[in-house]
Amino acid sequence: MSWINKLYETYENNFSASMNADNHDVLLPICHTTQVAHIEVTIDDMGLFRGAKVISKEDSKTIVPCTEKSATRSGSKPIHHPLADKLQYLSGNLTDYGGAVTVGFSKEPQKPNSDYIRDLKRWCDSENSHWKACAVLAYVEKGTLIKDLVDASILRISEGGERAGKLIYQWESEEAKPAIFGLLSGKVDGKGKRGQWQSDAFVRWRVEKAGFLDSSTQTDRELQESWVAYYTSLNQENGLCFVTGKNTVLAESHPGKIRNPGDKAKLISSNDSSGFTYRGRFTEESQVCGVGFDVSQKAHNALRWLLDRQGWKSGDLAIVAWAVSGADIPKIMDNTNSLFIAIQDDDDCVYTAQEFGVKLTQRISGYFAALGSVQEVVVMVLDSATPGRMAIVLYRELQGAEFLKRVDAWHSSCFWLQRYSNDKKFTGAPSPHDIAKAAYGDKLDDKLKRATIMRLLPCILESSQIPQDIVESCIHRAVKRNCLDHWEWEKVLGITCAVYKHYTKEKENYVMALDRERKTRSYLFGRLLAVADGIEQWALNQAGEKRQTNAARLMSYFADHPCSAWRTLELGLHPYKARLGSKIRKHDDELLEIMNAFDPVDFNDDKTPLSGEFLLGFHCQRAELFKSSKENKGEVE
Repeated sequence: MSWINKLYETYENNFSASMNADNHDVLLPICHTTQVAHIEVTIDDMGLFRGAKVISKEDSKTIVPCTEKSATRSGSKPIHHPLADKLQYLSGNLTDYGGAVTVGFSKEPQKPNSDYIRDLKRWCDSENSHWKACAVLAYVEKGTLIKDLVDASILRISEGGERAGKLIYQWESEEAKPAIFGLLSGKVDGKGKRGQWQSDAFVRWRVEKAGFLDSSTQTDRELQESWVAYYTSLNQENGLCFVTGKNTVLAESHPGKIRNPGDKAKLISSNDSSGFTYRGRFTEESQVCGVGFDVSQKAHNALRWLLDRQGWKSGDLAIVAWAVSGADIPKIMDNTNSLFIAIQDDDDCVYTAQEFGVKLTQRISGYFAALGSVQEVVVMVLDSATPGRMAIVLYRELQGAEFLKRVDAWHSSCFWLQRYSNDKKFTGAPSPHDIAKAAYGDKLDDKLKRATIMRLLPCILESSQIPQDIVESCIHRAVKRNCLDHWEWEKVLGITCAVYKHYTKEKENYVMALDRERKTRSYLFGRLLAVADGIEQWALNQAGEKRQTNAARLMSYFADHPCSAWRTLELGLHPYKARLGSKIRKHDDELLEIMNAFDPVDFNDDKTPLSGEFLLGFHCQRAELFKSSKENKGEVE
């Protein structure tokens, strides 16, 4: 129960502050959930219709009161929300306009509305009632909602044919399409399944009253507190909460929608007595584990808030790290550029680790000042194998100082010059997601991507070594230069250099600057390939030719058979050298220096493939040539 306790503490520490944030960054009050609303209806405090509008997608996220059952509703007879909901609950005559209720209510199409009015009336008749809820009740009881929306041109009905006076499925007229059809088109997909249409519209409320500036029902704190007070006063089961150790009202069911508004998976769930989840060991679910209603609501709301605010999601996988106190901390799934706003301009990029180290130290110090050394940091990874069940696949609790130390170690040991595009260049560490794509391609399936990211997370959180097979996969793709687009290859090359540097950190201390004292075989061959590539590319640019160099096409073969590949490349350089003349004196000097540094036995060894170190030598030598070309009359690479 440690995880739910930490989330509960996080909620208590951050709820008051979050209420001052905008609607998209607020911690939900208990007994509330979020829905995507399509229509906003405005009434007055007497329940008279004042107007309506279609809500834009950007403003559609809506906080609404809910019950335990309505928050996780599903099936053929979904339970209604207490205030804002779909048309089948707010209108008793939806079928008169050709609308459809869910299949479980097909024989009693008015039941969703009658149940909604019954429960809303109970709230309004209680001592915890609120005038806005009473106004909504007064209006809904009139049964004029759909007529008012049609008269206001929000909903559209057919004017002729068999469906005259009925709601239109989809807009087929040549006239301008009404706004509601941009949200609920009703189009049929390739499998013959019709999408949402007008009768599926979700309605939220505004209630105007003289002297009150805030007419919204989703931001009214008094209205929210009124519903919480009423709902928690209802008779519910008491028992021992395993989280707080207190005798309190227990949760009967636990919230869903953790990763997104359509998420049906739960972290805590149990079957009813007809299933076999606890039969044979217990007689009822409360004997397995009791969690207080208040604790469950707050913990799940905190997790949902954290994932939306600072989490990383990809399909069913969700990753978040947070400080229980609410202090700002680094996002472990970010690359250095996103996390520390490192060097971005190519003109400012350094070729040593000095400036990068200074910037990294300054940024970590800033986080440390806000977080401190003893505050708790929690890392949680969620995943699900089925639509209804979710699991915590990784959970770590760290002290603030230890967490920052490990993040610092990752970014200072897995950094290299990264070139993602012409506009995005930085010095730093790639994100785990970028490493996965560099190793297996942009089109890797979700299962492989999740598995790779899960294997990379301990490299950050526990300072462990990057798995060898991932390193080798990155190297394999980096040498396939002729199979990749230019910027994709540039990105893979920078990521591979960073990954290899991290992988060998215990044995070697590679630097981004060209190391002329390093005499290893792979490093020297990498330098040779970079010079050959530079000479040919320079000559092609001079002639206005746009094609890959021989060095680029032979890079994969060069990695396996460097000696024989070099003979081919060297013979092919002669016409380019003749074309450039004396301009390439510096390149010739580099070639001579590299050849003199070789051990003859190493140079002639054509059976031993090059290690990933040759990519570091290639990258550093190419960067050195590029830097020199900019200094010499603005020559381009």
